Amino acid sequence: MERRVVIIEDERDVARLLEFNLRSANFVVESAVNGADGLVAIRTSHPDVVLLDLMLPDQSGYEVCKAIRADATIADTGVLMLTAKGEAEDRILGLEVGADDYVVKPFVVREVVLRVTALANRLAERRARASTSTGAVMRAGAIELDPVTHDVRIGGALTQLRPLEYKLLQLLVSEPGRVFSREELLEQVWDMRGDINTRTVDVHVRRLRISLGTAAEVIETVHGFGYRAKRD
Repeated sequence: MERRVVIIEDERDVARLLEFNLRSANFVVESAVNGADGLVAIRTSHPDVVLLDLMLPDQSGYEVCKAIRADATIADTGVLMLTAKGEAEDRILGLEVGADDYVVKPFVVREVVLRVTALANRLAERRARASTSTGAVMRAGAIELDPVTHDVRIGGALTQLRPLEYKLLQLLVSEPGRVFSREELLEQVWDMRGDINTRTVDVHVRRLRISLGTAAEVIETVHGFGYRAKRD
């Protein structure tokens, strides 16, 4: 099956290097030099993965990523961000707006190709599971989470969550009663390992509770250990 990539990168030397190597890995590749043209290319070709530079001439990669996730026709596209910014907070912001992965410049091209391939494979597997899913809804207290449609309902009412909030909630309610350490949450939700300030987790759990409103009590703090979804 044909796999497609759209590269949104205004540095032509970088774009050409990526184009050559991705085509050598049997991807069909299209490029754009700004966010507006990139979004047109994505909506036209429906790629498996978008390689998205953070610093674009017309808008930031964050804004492009938000636009992708807000458009139901392309929302399930994989997004791998390319950026010269390597700080943890920059990576977290990228994941917060819905990026799936993050590569810091200067990068090793082979690593980028491997990450694009792995992301395309993960998304293909997820779509295959969704097509055969029984539609089982995950529940914790008043919260209902549909892993196929990504709908979240609280007391039957549809609730909008940010992509990172959804990932965090999905992990916690996947095993009600299980305590997830902050380190586990960083690794499984943010894909971050090593010496990173776990305060990040506390901040996002607090935001998730605000978004959950009356159902916030479902997310419990286990002092000295981490967080869990309340078991019914």
